[in-house]
Amino acid sequence: MRKIEVLKIGSVARRLGLGSPVTIQDAIRPEAGTVVAARLLNDKTGYNTLEDIHGRMVHLRRGDVIVGALGGRAALHGYAGRVPEHVHPGSRLALLNLGGVIGACDSWHPSVGPPFEVEILGQVVVFPHFRHREGVSADLEFGALPEAGGLPGIPRIYVAGTSMDSGKTTFACALIRDLADRGFRVGGAKTTGVSLLRDTLAMRDHGALLTLDFTDAGFPATGPRTATRATRRILGALARERLDVIVIETGDGILGQYGVQEILDDAELRPEGTAFVFCAQDPVGAQGGVRLLDERWSIPVALVSGPVTDNAVGKNFIKETLGIPALNAFEDPGAIHEQVDQALISRLKLPPRSGGPP
Repeated sequence: MRKIEVLKIGSVARRLGLGSPVTIQDAIRPEAGTVVAARLLNDKTGYNTLEDIHGRMVHLRRGDVIVGALGGRAALHGYAGRVPEHVHPGSRLALLNLGGVIGACDSWHPSVGPPFEVEILGQVVVFPHFRHREGVSADLEFGALPEAGGLPGIPRIYVAGTSMDSGKTTFACALIRDLADRGFRVGGAKTTGVSLLRDTLAMRDHGALLTLDFTDAGFPATGPRTATRATRRILGALARERLDVIVIETGDGILGQYGVQEILDDAELRPEGTAFVFCAQDPVGAQGGVRLLDERWSIPVALVSGPVTDNAVGKNFIKETLGIPALNAFEDPGAIHEQVDQALISRLKLPPRSGGPP
């Protein structure tokens, strides 16, 4: 083992309480969640920042030594990659996202260009026992949320969509703001995707009292085998708070590779009374998503939002063809308040509160 100085620590490792220097070892477990130190081998003119443990975007340059975690990614508009079978000091991998997830890159979207290439230096070692020199190989399970003993009966609103960049976070934040303005105690959750603090921080900024995501549950990214486990850990932790309602964003689309389908398959994760909002970029996506949720999972959509609702053309299609209210997240608070009241508050049977829109 040896100590090295690190310039930046990715937000994926935020729960470990790391600082500089860190201790590393040569033996590396090639598994998702393994925390590693790496050196950047190239410069980039775009997509060239790292979200640190505070949620601040810091600029990256060739030669920077960073801390991240091994993981995969399957982003339609970003990088696609995986954890390779073997990882050792000197392995050349890629920085797959802004939060510090590192893996072998298989492909990328033209808008982001080739990724940062990194040289793996070693696996980070932590020392959890006071005055003990025996280190523990670090992974994201260290300090993660525990397994849930039972799921809460707190009303839930899921915000799902066609894909990344379909307006889910924007709507979830507008919804949280409206619910908080009414006087409700709101929790926010992001249950699928690839690690990044940005979305849950935005939920907190809009009035959520507590926000958690799958990285808090110990995962750098989710997939079909991990999404339901992460969701249960998150909901279990939120159950310990005195919340009136939980707004849950599922990252990526309902047909993506991050495990949204598995969450929808689990009846315990979407009990009777749960409300669903669907975000889409265009009328085809809105109609396809609404029909799929109904035909495959018997899920009625309460509201449609996203870029499809940016003007009257999409709104009229949703209302007239699908028979569902269309709500744009950028509308004035009064309009959002009225629509949420009609489509969501009544469905969830939430108790009245004294608050109101600003």
